[in-house]
Parts: sequence; C-alpha cells; structure tokens
Amino acid sequence: MKWRIALSLGMLASQVLHAQEIILDKKASLAQVYLPVVESEQLLSMNDLNVEFGYVLYQTEIVTQTENEALELENVRNYAAVYVDGKLQGTLTDNRKKMAIKTEPGKYLLQIYVENIGRITYGPEITDNSKGLFGGITLDGNEIENWKMLPLNVRKFPVKNLQFDVNLSDENPGFYKGTFRLDAVENTYLDISGWGMGEVWINGKYLGSYWEEEKQRSILIPTEDLAKGENEIVVFELKQPQQKTMKLSQTPVFK
Repeated sequence: MKWRIALSLGMLASQVLHAQEIILDKKASLAQVYLPVVESEQLLSMNDLNVEFGYVLYQTEIVTQTENEALELENVRNYAAVYVDGKLQGTLTDNRKKMAIKTEPGKYLLQIYVENIGRITYGPEITDNSKGLFGGITLDGNEIENWKMLPLNVRKFPVKNLQFDVNLSDENPGFYKGTFRLDAVENTYLDISGWGMGEVWINGKYLGSYWEEEKQRSILIPTEDLAKGENEIVVFELKQPQQKTMKLSQTPVFK
C-alpha cells in the first residue's frame, strides 16, 4: 500500500512540475536584429530584397483624415501584422487583404511585419512564388508610397547576444525571456496557447516556430535541450505583446 501511495504522489508531483507556469519578464527590442534598410517608392517583395525565409518589416508614414480608413493590399505572402504608432491594428493574409485603420485624424507611423511561412517547391504555382508585400497598397483608396523595408535577422541572430530589459513595456514585436527549473529531465511540451506567431529558443538552441492558426498548440522540447535545474527560454512574438506566460505540459496540446 505504501509504495502505491508513493507512486501516486510521484505521479502527482510530475504532473505539477509539467504544468508549471513560465514567466517571461524581460524583453529585448527587435531593433537589435534589423538588417540594412532598403528604401523604395513602391513595395518590394522578399524576393527583390534577397530574403528567402523569415521576416521583413515594411514601414512608412501615413496621414489619416477620418477615424476609420480602409487599408488594402494587393498581395500579402503570407501573413502580416499591422501596427500604427506601435499599436497592433490587426493581421492580414493573402485571403484577407483589407482591414480598417482606426485612429484620430493625423500623421502616424505604419509598420507591417510580414512572415513568409514557406515556399512552394512543386506544381503549377511554383512560377508565382513571390513572398512579402508587393503590388499596390492603398489607404482609403489613396496609394501609399515611400517605403523603408528592413529584413529581420530573427532566426540566425545569437539570442545570447540580445540585450534584455525588465522595464521595456512597449507594444511592438520583440523577444521575451524567462527561466524555469526542472528537478528531472524528460521530454516536455511547451504550451504556447494564447500566443500568436513566433519562434522559440531553449537554453540558446533554436526549438521551432508556432502559429495560432495551426491545430497543435505545443512544441516538443527534447531532453537533450533541457538541463536539470535552471533553464532559459527566449520567445520572439509578432502580435501578442500582452502575453507574458507559457506553460510546460506532459502531453501535446491541441485546439
């Protein structure tokens, strides 16, 4: 009987361990991974910017005349988060290329962060494989011009070189860091429920990417990436700056 009680307590402790909450209480500015800016009157695709995979920031100044104006893109490949003066307005995809910009009349900084998700490698669409933003873009029917485009070195930048700040609380996309402790090392799942789109590193090693529209809401952390005692997690998040916690799970998490 005693060993059964001990076994039950051990299983309970393991479940509690794997349900622990990770607090990401430090943030690093995305400006640290900006690559050289490219300026153009018109939008340039990722292909034109020599960006094969990853993220590009498109930015320019806009002037709004009313409190609700329609932003419309000709091409979005494949996912874009739209910010105005550092505040998220919404997201766009190639199937949803129009949204409302809600501001008081005035001048603002428009920033569109774009991720290409993947490339077609076969089939008839292989010849139409441009990524990023390209073609026309209008605000309330008026063409938007004079763009600055900054490729973002998110995946290849050594996260150990990022400078984090506990007081950086802006709403722009960025990197978040936290720590968690393990009494034992075993395969564990990182529950990313509530987060939008981004990348994860564990103890300085790249773990993988996530997207809220996928069915699976967790990433497997292999045992070789974990350490007994303190572990470090770094997360790049594109559109949910209010999120500050993740959880560890014993099993995969799905929608």
